[in-house]
Amino acid sequence: MTKHSSQRIIIVGATSGIGREVALLLLKEGHQLGLAGRREEQLKELQKLAPDHICIRSIDIRREEAANQLDELIGELGGMDLYLHSSGTGHQNYGLSPDIELDTLETNGTGFTRMVTAAFRYFARQGNGHIAVISSIAGTKGLGAAPAYSATKRFQNTYLDALEQLACMQHLSIRFTDIRPGFVATGLLNDGKHYPMLMNTAYVARKIVSALHHRRRIAVIDWRYRIMVFFWKLIPPFVWKRLPVRN
Repeated sequence: MTKHSSQRIIIVGATSGIGREVALLLLKEGHQLGLAGRREEQLKELQKLAPDHICIRSIDIRREEAANQLDELIGELGGMDLYLHSSGTGHQNYGLSPDIELDTLETNGTGFTRMVTAAFRYFARQGNGHIAVISSIAGTKGLGAAPAYSATKRFQNTYLDALEQLACMQHLSIRFTDIRPGFVATGLLNDGKHYPMLMNTAYVARKIVSALHHRRRIAVIDWRYRIMVFFWKLIPPFVWKRLPVRN
């Protein structure tokens, strides 16, 4: 994706937070957008901003029909050059509530796989494309505060690695971008707790759009978190398990 070329971009998870902010920036650049999410009213509000540039579809990625609904949205948009997966959930869960853990697995695991593989199949038929996913630095290590969240983010990181190799095996011109933000002031962190180095969504969205333009393979946002992740990776397991790391 170059800064001056108009693209057909699908964003799943565009109703709020990072996905919405990225959609607004891409709209200003003149791209054709297909926006999806569970909340139809929020999608309609976005569409009112530029009806000629935005198609919408209410999609719950946890449902089996979500992949077919994505295909329908792509058809309405007239094709797809970039798929951005911004849909996800995450909660601190010290008590290991099964409902929280399983919902996180269903959304960040099953739903993610359902949508990303649908995008991959489309780009395989087309012969080229760009798949970008907003994962998290939480995938670096298992976080005791949020086991399912950190595990599913590691799953997403590894899944993209596998898809990239698969694309190479099949001689497909498909690019991949794994976007890994640190703490972002979205609804997921709106719990009254203090989070260090908290970033606002507008700042993160600008960094994401820049990573898309430059087709970065892995983009840790921002430089402070790149340093933190570097040192996280150096911590041996017997030390890590004793650290009171918060998600």
